[in-house]
Amino acid sequence: MPAREWLLPPLVLAVLGGWLVAHRYGFWFDELYTAEVAPLPLVRLLEALVRGDGTIAYLRDAPPSYNAPYYAVTHVWLALTPFGPGEVGLRMLSLLAGIGAVAVFTRAVARLADRRTGLIAGLVLATNPFVVAYAGEARGYTLALLATALAALGLARWLDGEPRALVLYGLAAAAAGLLHWFALLVPAAFALSAVILRRRQALPLVAVTALASVPALAIVGVALANGVGGSGAEWIRGVGWIVPGILLRSWSGGHLALLVATLVAVAAGARAVNRQARVVALCWVGAPVAAVTVAELVRPVYIDRYLLPAVIGLAVLAALGVARCPRRWQALALAAVLVPSIVATVANVGKGPREDVRGAVAMIAAAHRPGEPVVAAARWDALGLEHYTRRHHPGLAVDVVLPPAAVPAASSVWVLRRATAGVKGDVAKLEDLDRDLAGRGLRVVDERRVEGRRSVVLVQRWGPV
Repeated sequence: MPAREWLLPPLVLAVLGGWLVAHRYGFWFDELYTAEVAPLPLVRLLEALVRGDGTIAYLRDAPPSYNAPYYAVTHVWLALTPFGPGEVGLRMLSLLAGIGAVAVFTRAVARLADRRTGLIAGLVLATNPFVVAYAGEARGYTLALLATALAALGLARWLDGEPRALVLYGLAAAAAGLLHWFALLVPAAFALSAVILRRRQALPLVAVTALASVPALAIVGVALANGVGGSGAEWIRGVGWIVPGILLRSWSGGHLALLVATLVAVAAGARAVNRQARVVALCWVGAPVAAVTVAELVRPVYIDRYLLPAVIGLAVLAALGVARCPRRWQALALAAVLVPSIVATVANVGKGPREDVRGAVAMIAAAHRPGEPVVAAARWDALGLEHYTRRHHPGLAVDVVLPPAAVPAASSVWVLRRATAGVKGDVAKLEDLDRDLAGRGLRVVDERRVEGRRSVVLVQRWGPV
């Protein structure tokens, strides 16, 4: 595949993702956790993984267990680059991983199908609003995506008759599982496709898939053994059997035109003549989504970003669908998918930060007077308050009150809180705080909403009745 073809999709993602990173939007909670945990010494990370200890005083029940490998990679990234743990430095790692993932993905699809289909699939992936959004977040999803793409390339080479490709496949599958254990569903789907296509000849690949899952399952086992288990997942709300529909909405960025274009292209791709690429693509997205849908009927497990490595199978199916069009109509068919994708991506980037804690802390700092306590209503609010006070408003730090510290006596108190509580256990704490302040003869005399794309942060000032 000529360089000018397989380099085009990653270049497109570099432009769109770089534009998003350049906005320097404030971190939301998960990114704040990355910023606080990744700089820790690797020995401390290992201890936290083994013991199940939280590394942040007020988040003792939220240790870096499952995501410890990602934090270790990020720690190395910070050590080897001039970037600090800020919005640009941490997000650049995700962006570079996303760019690499698109490049490898393009080559993998070209091996599974042909050069044209690979290029189309790469462009579909590079412009997708769901992919671009997480290419600009300080989390490990695009690193898992890169490992998944490498596993797909290993699979494609193995299907082409290269036995040594199992080494690449196995190492990449293991890395994908370590970076996010939900990503293990994709190698399992690849193994299923190999069995469908090669039957008994697929046994070596199935064995390598099982072996590659051991490191990630070992981390899960450690978490279960030290009592972490499902802690930190209390906030996940069940969605039941509608997982596929919600995931499609995430893929399309909530834009109807992109949703329709994707469905039409995917439907055409599901009937593609190229059986090898069609089977791999259908298993790639279908098996993980089906597994999560079934699991969702038992207990809440679905989060759209957890399935990012799986849902990119839609890009393969869409590319197969576009490639089925007669040559004279292919450019128009591709534009019908890419144009709404770019429009959705640009629109979503312009909506601002996911959660604007940074703006809320700046608002408090602008009006705060010395001696007025600044209280984080719950531990989830404390992370952003502490981080942005330390980095941007150090003069405010002396008056910051973090859980479980008691609020000192004062005639005016600032409270930072989300509009809705994130965890059931926090509801009682929020109510206790309100009762405490009301019992002192204080009430909310000023409240301002700081809007984000996904959540609202409230800035309250409590004063005398």
